[in-house]
Amino acid sequence: MRMIGWLLLALTSDQVLAQACVVHSQAERLDVQVCQQNRNIPQKLFADGFCQPSLAGQKVEVQYVDQCPGGAFGICSNAQVANMPYRQDIHYYGVATDAAYLRPFCEGQSQGNWIKP
Repeated sequence: MRMIGWLLLALTSDQVLAQACVVHSQAERLDVQVCQQNRNIPQKLFADGFCQPSLAGQKVEVQYVDQCPGGAFGICSNAQVANMPYRQDIHYYGVATDAAYLRPFCEGQSQGNWIKP
């Protein structure tokens, strides 16, 4: 019973809410940077799964931060992870014209709210 209480405390603590990772991927003609801000994903799953993308043929760098840095051209707030009860905020950096296809995906598929900072 103590373990269950500890897990619930861990899942609702500010530490989980302050967990984020910046993912920078590069290929020959591709340079993408996003930051994923955790909302309710179990901490270990977020760090080991969500922040470790497997992108064939791309160089991927991951940096863990307390919160996503400023400078994003768009944020998909409260995005739902496909077929899971988890939510995260996804900050997009780089080419602002990418919002033309990222916003519809955010609002439709991810059931999130598009924010233009």
